[in-house]
Amino acid sequence: MMSFDPPELHRGQLFVFEGIDRCGKSTQCENLKSSLEGVGRTVVLYSFPNRETAIGSVIDKYLKKEIDLPDQAIHLLFTANRWETMKDIQKMLLNGVTVIMDRYAYSGICYSVAKGTLSLLWCKAPDRGIIKPDCIFFLDLSPLKANRRAGYGEERYEVIEFQEKVRDQFLKIKDSSWKVINADKPTDDIAAEIYDHAVRVNNRKMKKLWIDDLYNTCDLCSKP
Repeated sequence: MMSFDPPELHRGQLFVFEGIDRCGKSTQCENLKSSLEGVGRTVVLYSFPNRETAIGSVIDKYLKKEIDLPDQAIHLLFTANRWETMKDIQKMLLNGVTVIMDRYAYSGICYSVAKGTLSLLWCKAPDRGIIKPDCIFFLDLSPLKANRRAGYGEERYEVIEFQEKVRDQFLKIKDSSWKVINADKPTDDIAAEIYDHAVRVNNRKMKKLWIDDLYNTCDLCSKP
């Protein structure tokens, strides 16, 4: 497990963008990066899955429908793809770099649970202990509207009915700390709303995601 001591008073912040496919996450990640750099922050942007690693290359083939994998296997590959960057991300945050994530563990959970073959607790377990975000922006958009956007349908999960299930899962797992953004608004309005939230986020001690959650091992085994 990563150690987050001593307290990080001047560290960078971790911002995460979540949402269904084609909801505008990538655009808004770039917009926030540009805005924060404009006020003097050092910012690094990550996109998950990271298709440049060995693990990511397998995920890429799966998403492009070039190979098939069991639901359990692809879920664990997505998780491993996040874990393989955690030490680098922790180092950057401790050195004052702000990190923006285009998708994170929440996507991994919601997309897997939406398939109907894996339980929520089973899907959460492998990501317990990764760095907890300082702020999560959920770009909420109807799959019917996302379907009209350029490039929709090119990858495995870009099917309206499935995206509806994914959106439902996001809405179930979100809590009061999430910033829910209407992704059907004009791009500039969305960017302004996100930036306003981002600059209000205060530094606090870095935490580990779900590390204090208790889960029933029987539940983890019930839907392998």
